[in-house]
Amino acid sequence: MRVRETPAMTNLTAQLPETSRRSVLRALAGLPLLPVAGIGAGELLFASGAEAASAKGAPVAVEFVGMAAPTAAAAQAKTTVESSMVVTWADGSKQSFALGYQPLFITGDMVPDGKGGTILAGGYVDINGKPILDGSLATPTQFFSDCPDGCNMLAPVPGAKVAGVAGNTLFAVVQFEYTTRDSKDASMYGKLPSPIAVLTLDQNKETGALKLVQYHNVDTSGVHGLWITCGASLSPWNTHLSSEEYEPDAAALDDQFRAYSKNLFGDETKANPYHYGHLPEVTVNPDGTGSIKKHYCMGRISHELVQVMPDERTVLMGDDATNGGLFMFIADKAKDLSAGTLYAAKMEQEAGKDIDKGGAFALKWVKLGHATSDEIKTLADTLKAADIVEVKKEDPKDPSFTAIGFSGKTQWVRFKPGMEKAAAFLETHRYAPTVGATLALTKLEGVTVNAKDKTAYMAVSYIYKSMSDGKSGIKVDAINAGAVYQLPMKGGQTDMAGTAIASEWVPVHFSPVPALVGRDLATPDALGNTADADRIANPDNLKFSEKLRTLFIGEDSGNHVNNFLWAYNADTKQLSRILSCPAGAESTGLQAVDDVNGFSYIMSNFQHPGDWEKGLHDKVKDSVAGLIDDAYRNRRSGGVGYIHGLPQPV
Repeated sequence: MRVRETPAMTNLTAQLPETSRRSVLRALAGLPLLPVAGIGAGELLFASGAEAASAKGAPVAVEFVGMAAPTAAAAQAKTTVESSMVVTWADGSKQSFALGYQPLFITGDMVPDGKGGTILAGGYVDINGKPILDGSLATPTQFFSDCPDGCNMLAPVPGAKVAGVAGNTLFAVVQFEYTTRDSKDASMYGKLPSPIAVLTLDQNKETGALKLVQYHNVDTSGVHGLWITCGASLSPWNTHLSSEEYEPDAAALDDQFRAYSKNLFGDETKANPYHYGHLPEVTVNPDGTGSIKKHYCMGRISHELVQVMPDERTVLMGDDATNGGLFMFIADKAKDLSAGTLYAAKMEQEAGKDIDKGGAFALKWVKLGHATSDEIKTLADTLKAADIVEVKKEDPKDPSFTAIGFSGKTQWVRFKPGMEKAAAFLETHRYAPTVGATLALTKLEGVTVNAKDKTAYMAVSYIYKSMSDGKSGIKVDAINAGAVYQLPMKGGQTDMAGTAIASEWVPVHFSPVPALVGRDLATPDALGNTADADRIANPDNLKFSEKLRTLFIGEDSGNHVNNFLWAYNADTKQLSRILSCPAGAESTGLQAVDDVNGFSYIMSNFQHPGDWEKGLHDKVKDSVAGLIDDAYRNRRSGGVGYIHGLPQPV
């Protein structure tokens, strides 16, 4: 997109040789830079050259200046960025820098494969690597996703070398959650195996701008394919931690799962539901290829994404479900998720406190069990649901069964003797409430950590159903627009049995961030929004920048006409809208990258543009739909890109 220059931008430092300019930038300001396509780093940073920068002193504060929600059809139909960042210098002066958005590709593009040819971005393949075709067309063509989601730029990989890179070699991993529909508009949700790709990016050494030079599909056949990969995070050891959400119900296989099996294996009975709902981890090789493994010992839940704490052992997990829970995994060894202990939280509501604002809860932890990935995979390979649990959908009038909430409905379950470990790790949603954990949350999605304050943040996209009906141990007033919760963490904790928990990063409380609670509207506004457009609605993706002291929040809202990306300063409590997605599209693929070769990035994708919701989009659809159809292949493409334009403080 076009970069908007401010009057403060000059080209004085661009007159220096590159080595001198970079030295001036880093020595005087100490600022990694957000990249700007087509503008030199020195041109962007200083208003009046090195001497003026020296006089300003060091940067002492930054703030985002937000943008208004778009009201014109042209802006509502695309990714719109009209926000900025203001740097305050030691001498008290301020300098403003404009933000912009740079796409890398949209799905359905033919992109370079690194072998002299091209490959379909977001394209689906079966277990043998053959294209999966959309048979609804007269001439079938390969399916591709409209839903790019979790995207992580890696730290530089030692020895990285890929043909075609002229600057610095960087890698990113992007996963594709699902495809919304076939060419006849029949739903394809969850019926195709999720692709995941390694992107080789050429980082311009002077400007930081990124260019895609190679797209590599990771072979997922060794892990039985991937199921609905949603959010993702970067591990402290530089791997991509993926997700598989809405785990298939092994006790009641449905048409969706049979279609998935048919598309993946060519046989609707071959896929094993216990192979899905786990945590995949991708390792990138120096040549831009990648390998993948699944960790079976972290609970089989609706993994939205996970966040590894600074100890490199403790992991908090999103659980994007109705009757979801707070889950924590503590690995036996740092940087190794192949063995550890799984916990689920018992939430003790503070009576009468802020029940209209999301409530407040003390957290206790129930140990579900210890396992290795290999032993749980063996159980997954060999067991059926009937070997582990009996499930009744009507009250059996038998006290040996336990009533639980499961996906918003009541079920009665009884586990087979000796199957406790299999139940804990393969039927986690059913087992956890029978041993004292609280499974009452709704759509617990993004997870991130503010390490300095020892606080985690979790997005509850919608506060309703099992959180407001009082059936599962908690009860708060419904807030359809959701909220972001904060979880202070401490060491020296014990589980419900009194056994020490071997971590200094154990959440002890769960309550909303006051500024990050959505506000439902009694009647829609002029555009059709059913939640206040100047507050967050239905938070989903979360990432925290330690250097910016900023929490970034991406929306997946059924209450905002356009979904937004927000910046919330943890110190000033200021909330600023910094990006607007195309109408109907979800803000995904969020990552805050503080410093890669002296540049910083905010990765930001969008998925399913033009996903029209009756009522919400009625006032804008007629003027916006044609523009979205033209830009995004009749609503069949999503976008992968990043925000550029400003400095960040060290």
